[in-house]
Amino acid sequence: MKYVLAMAVVSALLAGGDRHRTVPPLTLAHQQTVLSSSLSTSATGSTSTPASSMTGVVQEYCVRCHNDRRLRGDLSLEDFSVENAATEADVSERMIKKLRAGMMPPPGARRPEGDSLLILVETLEKVVDEAVKDRPAPGNRPFQRVNRAEYERVVAQLFDLQVDASRWLPEDQISASFDNVADVQVLSATLMDAYLSAASDVSRQAVGQSDAPTASHTYSNDPSVSQHEWETVEGAPYGTRGGVSELHTFPADGKYIFSLGFMSGWGERFHDIDISIDGEQIALLRYSASTGRLIDFQGRLGYPMRTDSVFVRAGQRRVVAAFVRQNDGPYEDLIRPNDWSLSGTETSYGTTSLPHVMHLTIEGPHESTGISETPSRSRIFSCRPTSQEEERPCAERIIGRLATQAYRRELEDRDIEALLDFYDQGASEGGFELGIRTAIEAMLVSPYFLFRIESEPHGIEAGEIFPVDDIDLASRLSFFIWGVGPDARLLSAAHEDRLSDPDFLESETLRMLSDPRSESLSTRFAHLWLRLQDLEQVQPDAFWFPNYSKQLSEDMRRETELFFNNLVREDRSLLELLEADYTFVNERLADHYGFKGVTGEEFLRVNYPEGNRRGLLGHGSVLAQTSLANRTSPVLRGKWVMEVLLGVPPPPPPPGIPDLEETSNTDGARVLTTSERMRVHRSNPTCASCHNLIDPIGLALDHFDVTGKWRTRENRMLLDTRGTFYDGTEISTAPELADALLKRPIPLVRNFTENLMTYALGRRVEVSDQPTVRRIAREAKKDDYRLSSFIVGVVLSDAFRMKQATELVYN
Repeated sequence: MKYVLAMAVVSALLAGGDRHRTVPPLTLAHQQTVLSSSLSTSATGSTSTPASSMTGVVQEYCVRCHNDRRLRGDLSLEDFSVENAATEADVSERMIKKLRAGMMPPPGARRPEGDSLLILVETLEKVVDEAVKDRPAPGNRPFQRVNRAEYERVVAQLFDLQVDASRWLPEDQISASFDNVADVQVLSATLMDAYLSAASDVSRQAVGQSDAPTASHTYSNDPSVSQHEWETVEGAPYGTRGGVSELHTFPADGKYIFSLGFMSGWGERFHDIDISIDGEQIALLRYSASTGRLIDFQGRLGYPMRTDSVFVRAGQRRVVAAFVRQNDGPYEDLIRPNDWSLSGTETSYGTTSLPHVMHLTIEGPHESTGISETPSRSRIFSCRPTSQEEERPCAERIIGRLATQAYRRELEDRDIEALLDFYDQGASEGGFELGIRTAIEAMLVSPYFLFRIESEPHGIEAGEIFPVDDIDLASRLSFFIWGVGPDARLLSAAHEDRLSDPDFLESETLRMLSDPRSESLSTRFAHLWLRLQDLEQVQPDAFWFPNYSKQLSEDMRRETELFFNNLVREDRSLLELLEADYTFVNERLADHYGFKGVTGEEFLRVNYPEGNRRGLLGHGSVLAQTSLANRTSPVLRGKWVMEVLLGVPPPPPPPGIPDLEETSNTDGARVLTTSERMRVHRSNPTCASCHNLIDPIGLALDHFDVTGKWRTRENRMLLDTRGTFYDGTEISTAPELADALLKRPIPLVRNFTENLMTYALGRRVEVSDQPTVRRIAREAKKDDYRLSSFIVGVVLSDAFRMKQATELVYN
């Protein structure tokens, strides 16, 4: 079947529907009209200052380092003139970024008096923006492919089915911080085979399989998951601790066997394990020796435990295997255990440690009896044939409805006919339901599902600019804001060509932002922009940080996602990223931060009780991902702020520069703090130029340890986090750093806009996009930098609503 479906995909790509349409390209006059309104106002600087006078400032203060001989930053400005800045736009944009951030001239270098630098940067922006206001350049991109995260969301949208796409699909390549950049979404034979496997499994899970072969699937716990008496897993009955909780799809009604594997359990023998499905107990196992098999001499159970066969109905259900709690409240007398239940347990003979469920294996079905009704089947089977004559018309209605949603457009006759051919093949082998399942499998590997191929007008020539078709625009908008395909209302508006109206497009954008599905902007966009996925790569040394667990790490990630989602839902100012005096925590995270009065697993909005934290800079997700296993890293933290928030990454270190670890960590008998070692390290002149920029930023955050916990000492020595920000401001704490950054909001605002555009467009922002970035940021300022202003600005931009034809034409 895989081979047949693969050939079908190739055939569809070669002979697929005519995606060209008879829409005339924009004339040059129309192009100029469209762009002139959006770019007519450029910089805020004085129009009375001639650009030629600013060339003298560049020659006097910049060429000293950026000349043909020294070539600092791989840049020479000897022949640069401000009045011709547009002809060297790439150089001009580099200068604008550095000047707006206040990083040039560098600390210690001679600077012009007064507001000369401000006038220079405003003049550069004005010259560049004026030069392109009559030359629209919305850019282009290859077609996008449905990636892992989008695949999971679209499957849930189609079939009410939660899947883990990492079971089939390889990890998506990150480019410009995001996983949806089209030109790095390479399609290979291996990836196509993965999509075929995914389609086969998803179709079986959605429809069910009455003749499913007996198979087993094992779910495993990460050892960093804590399983203390006070730790519970999702869906576990009240009065349990630890364990494994997973959504498992049972393919058919039948009997299933559940097996458990364990870890730790030194000196423990008397525990009960509750196994439940959707909250209903199906088995109760005793953690003890069985006939002929013994717990080892230290009390550990070295072999799996199994239930008898249990009848379970088909469908996706939550399976939980958890220990029955033996204590309610503190269960130690003298010493409080570490928050991570496995830290410090394997120390010596004679100690005790709680057993941990590490593996849950589900085997079945045995003695299948059919398929019960499930939410996925209810979503699929909108009609039920009662005779053979009714089967194909019913199948056509089901397939047409699902494919319209999956392909994100109205279907042509050939689309339905191709899928019905697969239905006929399946129905001839196993009846109506197998036919539907086969058609769904083919639909999920169709190029119209896997790829967002945008149409181009007939007769278009390379370089011409044309408006994106409303159907394609609907997909762009829905994947940007919701991370899934468009809903019925958005598709209906697209079919009526209403999305071409900017006013209607803005109203639809605001409607979508008010929908709960807009949380995708936090769990997808903000997650990637702020690099929260890097948190999974951090495992602090358990010797020094025994209270750090998987649950705490996930709480930190969730804190930041909820914080950003709150900015979107309440339409708050972007600047609250740095100036917010509140955050979102549950009991575990509040205890870690030292906050009082928060109980339970639910996240609550709380004000920072003290002045130590401010906005994102007080979030554990940021502080932990920028640390090493056994110490903080001011360099990583400073680099994160410069790169992620400001968009001005420091250059890589020159070759041959020793790492900080090679710097002595003692001064005689005294152990040095990280900040003291940093001062020794940057005494090297080769290191100083960059570290003078990076270190003060990172040191201002050094009162937070590897796990984001507040501290005043390191190695028993008082911390000294004082430093000089590159604009001369003295800083030593996170709030002071936030204030220093907010003195110049433009770098943060524009960098956020660039990242938002990159994610929305599925391509990297180019030099030609910078005038649009500046325009969106200026308009957002008028609305107090509210999040909706940026999102609407991106959606209404020419880069989002238009394209430039390329040499490649899909036919």
